[in-house]
Amino acid sequence: MSDDVFGTAGIRERVLAGWSAAPVRFREDANAEEDLALGGYVDRLVIELAQNAADAAVRAGVPGRVLFEFRGNTLVVANTGTPLSAEGVESLATLRASAKRDAVDATTGSVGRFGVGFAAVLAVSDEPVVLSRTGGVRFSKADTADAIVALGAVGLDTEVRRRDGKVPVLRLPFDAEGEPPTGYDTAVILPLRDDAAASLVNRLLSEAGDPLLLALPGLARIEIVTDAETRVLEDAESRWWIHQTGGTFDHAEREQLLADRPIEERSRPFYSVLWALPRIPETALPNVVQAPTPTEEALSLPALLLATFPLDPTRRHVANGPLTDRLVQEAATAYAELLRQRAEESGGAVLQLVPTGLAAGVLDQALREAILAVLPTTPMVRAVEDGALLRPRDAVVVDGADDAFNRVLAPIVPGLIGSARQDRLALDALGVRRLELAEVVDQLGTAAADESPEWWSVLYASLSGMVTDALLRESLGTLPVPLADGRLVRGARGLLLPGPEIPIDVLKEFGEYGVRVVHPTAVDPALERLGAIPASPRSLLEDSAVRAAVEHAAEAEDPEAVSHAVLGLVATDPAQAEGLWWLSDLVLRDADGELVPANALVVPGSDAEAVLDDEEVAPVDPAVLERYGLPALAAVGVLATLGTVTSADVALDRLPEELKDLDGIEDWAYDVAPDGSRYGATVGELMAIRDLDWIKEDAWPRVLGILGSEPDLRRALVTQVRVVGPDDRPLGVPSYSAWWIRERVLLENGEPLAGRADPDADPVLAAFLDAAPEWTRGLDPEVRAAVGLVRQVGDLDADGISLVLERLADPEQEIAESDLLRFWRQLGTLPLFPGDAPEKVRVLGEDGWTEVVDAEAAVVADNPMWLQRADLGGFVLASGAAADGLSDLLDVPLAHEVAEGKIDGTGTAADVPDLVFEFVPEAPAVWWEHEELTVDGVEVSWWVDADGAPHAATFDGLAKALAWASSRWDRRHVIRAVLNEPDRTSELLADAAYDD
Repeated sequence: MSDDVFGTAGIRERVLAGWSAAPVRFREDANAEEDLALGGYVDRLVIELAQNAADAAVRAGVPGRVLFEFRGNTLVVANTGTPLSAEGVESLATLRASAKRDAVDATTGSVGRFGVGFAAVLAVSDEPVVLSRTGGVRFSKADTADAIVALGAVGLDTEVRRRDGKVPVLRLPFDAEGEPPTGYDTAVILPLRDDAAASLVNRLLSEAGDPLLLALPGLARIEIVTDAETRVLEDAESRWWIHQTGGTFDHAEREQLLADRPIEERSRPFYSVLWALPRIPETALPNVVQAPTPTEEALSLPALLLATFPLDPTRRHVANGPLTDRLVQEAATAYAELLRQRAEESGGAVLQLVPTGLAAGVLDQALREAILAVLPTTPMVRAVEDGALLRPRDAVVVDGADDAFNRVLAPIVPGLIGSARQDRLALDALGVRRLELAEVVDQLGTAAADESPEWWSVLYASLSGMVTDALLRESLGTLPVPLADGRLVRGARGLLLPGPEIPIDVLKEFGEYGVRVVHPTAVDPALERLGAIPASPRSLLEDSAVRAAVEHAAEAEDPEAVSHAVLGLVATDPAQAEGLWWLSDLVLRDADGELVPANALVVPGSDAEAVLDDEEVAPVDPAVLERYGLPALAAVGVLATLGTVTSADVALDRLPEELKDLDGIEDWAYDVAPDGSRYGATVGELMAIRDLDWIKEDAWPRVLGILGSEPDLRRALVTQVRVVGPDDRPLGVPSYSAWWIRERVLLENGEPLAGRADPDADPVLAAFLDAAPEWTRGLDPEVRAAVGLVRQVGDLDADGISLVLERLADPEQEIAESDLLRFWRQLGTLPLFPGDAPEKVRVLGEDGWTEVVDAEAAVVADNPMWLQRADLGGFVLASGAAADGLSDLLDVPLAHEVAEGKIDGTGTAADVPDLVFEFVPEAPAVWWEHEELTVDGVEVSWWVDADGAPHAATFDGLAKALAWASSRWDRRHVIRAVLNEPDRTSELLADAAYDD
């Protein structure tokens, strides 16, 4: 290799001579280089060196390879291609004078255009070296400074001092020795300036990726070697879907588009646009426009754009002007073509590539607007019907429709394409026509009016994924549905979906009466989600049209057709008719061939026929019974036994229609309502026995036996009804059936059955009541109680109490004292009172019997002290609440209400014997002894005063006084025994051990 093969000495001599002659030239060169090093090229080292390598490979016509090796503090960049030449050296040492100018055309792929890219090395190094197979050259900040000093030019020295000794590095080349690495034609060697430079190099090398290869088509391989890793970039096209276009401007276009561009750019009248989409979705994109190397123009599109946009002097921004405008249009056309290709290859999944939302900058906005102007006419969305690509302007979407529904709609909605919710913005941006789901559904009635039920079934099946959405169900509200009678109606809500258990002839019959039943072939679960009702026998029977047909069956042209339809349905499952009380209006033939409501028909030979008045009921036609069976007839009200009617949530002031035929139901409601007012009173469930007023007078013994033996009838009779008043307090009252029998059933003598003594009644109570007929003994006890027979005092009603009190005061009655005492306890707890108090009452008499006195001559003794006061009148005995009850019931005062009960004198205090405390620990410690004890002037043997102190005049009186004062009246006999016979204490204690 000869010395100074590139003539570096001559270059230095010319540059130095120029600086000496005009120091201002030195300042211009220094400022320009500093601007590049610190501004536009500060972070473009890797890009610019790779670009130079690519251009060298293009000029040599070989696949470009470049090696970035960063070890220690030195970066070596080696490449293949045309080696360094004298022109190249001169270009490196001359700002904005590229040696590539004469070597480019529309097909070279050369990228460098300005001749300043090598200045990027100054961001990291002051001593760059370039070695090639043809020779080497180096640049040096220190050597340049020495050369300036050696000139001794005063003006130049002054400029250097003004710049603090900072001189341009790349204006003075020096000859260098060395060879590039084996396998490469040229190498750039950069000793790094400092740690900051090393950090920058590391970052720039780590950021190098596929976009760099795509921007530099002259490079086939980039190898990056650092102390941390070795990385190879090649075959980028395999990781991207790429569409590239380009061309050369004709003379007229050059005049128009390049007029405002620099002279050297005008000599490059060609352009190139490349769009790339990553094949791997997670691939990171630079999100900037590449021109073709990175700029700072933001790009919001999910793709890589490399285009020969004109740049401003910083090479960081695209320059405004007609050339940029033209390239924006070319880029938009190319992007549309890329999306068309992707749609054709990938099945149409390109809507996420349509620009939506806000632009990232001015250029990005221009690109988006241009793209959105082209895409509507680009075949890129796929038709549902045949999969053909459609232009968005020719396409239509149905809001809310999923893929399954779209497939059914496609043949009748031209241009229909699929539409996911996330694609809405893209489709709107493309101008795709949008149809509301409700609008399409409305049009189906016309567009598909002639379709078969099978077709509609397929359509409904396609809705399975949509009917789960409440908003979509609303849009489907007018969906056409074919009916079994051949009609096509709008809206599934309320239609009946027939099940396989319903005979087809029954369905046809109901169709004639306005029942809207879906055609069996069209039935699908989606219709139920849209409001159709599964047509169980129950739902059909509940249909308003069926009810209307039943209620007007007697006036129908063919009443038996109605009865056949209803009974045919009920016969499939008689339980489905439960609670549908109006079915009893269905008219059927009786044994004489007359049409009679079902609720007035009985089964021949049944209990119902035996006990019901034949003026009110008739036997049903045996042929009807044989055809439909007893369960079906019973379900519609034909009676084999007595029937019931049930209603829930009954307001007593607004009785429901199903109860209004019950005899006396309004009177019952008044009688049981709290405080006699029905308003606001409710019953949760009311079950009543019907047709009680049709029972034959002599049939009640048999009827009551039936009521006790059949569970539903028994429950309707014996179970009390729970009435809730306006204050939400519940009250148990007799059932309607029990009330009716108590109020209306009379025996042969014309007297009511209710109020008579139950066969098992207390004998004392029975003595004051009329006996029930002997046949009642065979009835269930609960049935006897429900119909008003009295077994105990608590069973008496107000009238019964009046009767008992009247008969109790009958002097002819002989009643033992023990029976009366027990009877008083029961009467005192009654919650009811008769209207009028008795004029005479029975009181304790002599010798264990009782006697009758005027009510004014009686008192209620509510504690045993008063029994010593014979001066107060005859005694009615009771204690506690029972005493108060008897006082109110008999209108007789309590003893303490007529006497003060005040002790005369004080007596002598005495200690209660200790033995008493062994038996009554609660006993007081002191008692008051009296020689003669009088209360209100009447002599008594004992008393307990208002302060609870016991007073006594006898041992027997002391025992009672201590027991009453201790609230242990039951221990009075033990206390008396201890006081009278102290030596029996041990015996009495032993006995007390067994007391409860």
